[in-house]
Amino acid sequence: MSAVLNAVPPAAADSEILLSLANVESAYGPIKAIRGVSLKVRRGEIATVLGSNGAGKSTILKTISGVLDPLRGTVQFKGQDITGKDPAEIVRRGLAHVPEGREVFPLLSVRDNLLMGAFTRNDKDGVAEDIERVFGYFPILKERERQDAGLLSGGQQQMLAISRALMARPELILLDEPSLGLSPRLTKEIFEIVVRINRERGTTILLVEQNANMALNAADYGYVLENGRIVMEDRCDILREKEDIREFYLGMKESGVRGERRWKKKKTWR
Repeated sequence: MSAVLNAVPPAAADSEILLSLANVESAYGPIKAIRGVSLKVRRGEIATVLGSNGAGKSTILKTISGVLDPLRGTVQFKGQDITGKDPAEIVRRGLAHVPEGREVFPLLSVRDNLLMGAFTRNDKDGVAEDIERVFGYFPILKERERQDAGLLSGGQQQMLAISRALMARPELILLDEPSLGLSPRLTKEIFEIVVRINRERGTTILLVEQNANMALNAADYGYVLENGRIVMEDRCDILREKEDIREFYLGMKESGVRGERRWKKKKTWR
């Protein structure tokens, strides 16, 4: 793993709580997706939510960003209640969401996509400076800035989606499955840039990811989500050594259990 993924985080254990969820429940019609979720993200850290497909990870981010109204519970950002507020208002408060599947504007150019990310801002000179700054993180976007975003590769669209979020100058980025559909090489490149953004800009990041190995190496603190509930949380260096995490998320089995079938072994957090 690259050294940048193991850099010392700027956030201390007693840092200011930037985002907190308390007993949040959200549903899609009659189907309850998350059940009493409570978590905290400290200013300056990368936090991650791990879980299998369908566990409710993306629902957490949609509920935070206002895309989905919760049935109950509260979401606080910078000490203020943002539960169920309009997504544009939440962006103005300093929180940006990079959704699963990128969702760039395919018929707009790369540059125009970046300008869309700055729609809440009025400082024209600052916007121009930030476009050049994100081109520094992703030089390929500079080369393709006049190209329609729909013609970019999947990895380039992911770079554009992250850059578009940065254009709002957020204090917190919600990053949903950045490795989805990408090669291992591109996944590693994206994660290294995410860590650079956190370390260099101080941008707090809440990362949802199925690639547990990459997430645990990039993040400072982690939560494990199963069937819509948080079942474990700790510092990522500690989670990496947990037997359940190693076996069920990192694909590592402890020695001496050769005869034990994986699907019959119960997780200790149940």
